[in-house]
Amino acid sequence: MLDGIRGWIDQKLNGTDQFHDKSHLPAPKIPAGQHLEDLRFIVLDLETTGLDSSKDEVIAIGAVAIDGLEIPLRDQFDLILRRPELDIRETVLIHGIGSEALIHGHETEDALLHLLEWMNGDPILAFHSAFDRKFLQKSLRKHLGYTQTHTWLDVAELMPAFFPDALQGNKRLDNWADHFGLEISARHHAAADAMATAELTLIAFQRALNLKITTLEALDEKLRYYRKLRTMRRM
Repeated sequence: MLDGIRGWIDQKLNGTDQFHDKSHLPAPKIPAGQHLEDLRFIVLDLETTGLDSSKDEVIAIGAVAIDGLEIPLRDQFDLILRRPELDIRETVLIHGIGSEALIHGHETEDALLHLLEWMNGDPILAFHSAFDRKFLQKSLRKHLGYTQTHTWLDVAELMPAFFPDALQGNKRLDNWADHFGLEISARHHAAADAMATAELTLIAFQRALNLKITTLEALDEKLRYYRKLRTMRRM
């Protein structure tokens, strides 16, 4: 199965019949009253050379789609960028991406063009989305001159908003995955973390539907209320 997915990605990335026009990339969609079941979401995870978006760089992109409240196995994105010039000595033990992998990775501009085409302007989710958002926006601006703003949701907010009593103490991706009995096949591997995040998202979406929260607008309102409540508790 994984070999088939990788082969499909390679075909998309290296196919000679592909032509990419930077000026005609899909525009970000602005979801309004659509039902959650009718939307396609992109669940994204990035591996980087560090935590500082002002100086560190993206080296791997993993993403899966949620479409019709399901995770289609063939609707995924998983690759390492070709960045042999980067110093990964401080982070290689975390993400396991070494110099050899960066030498044979995909060209950054081409990979980002394919990512934008594949995302098709759909809303993006990530665990602690501010981190991924900063790095992705920086890479798109630097390598493609792309500055359009997508809709983002933070799964690290989504989970406690719908399961406020589920965990005590740390509420990292691993903690939520353990709580719901999910397996992360390779922690700090972008595609594996994206899959775990997508599975958690579906759990939260199902709780939302049970509470009659059926649209992205209503979901965003729930998250705004959660943030307000969290701020009040800290005061």
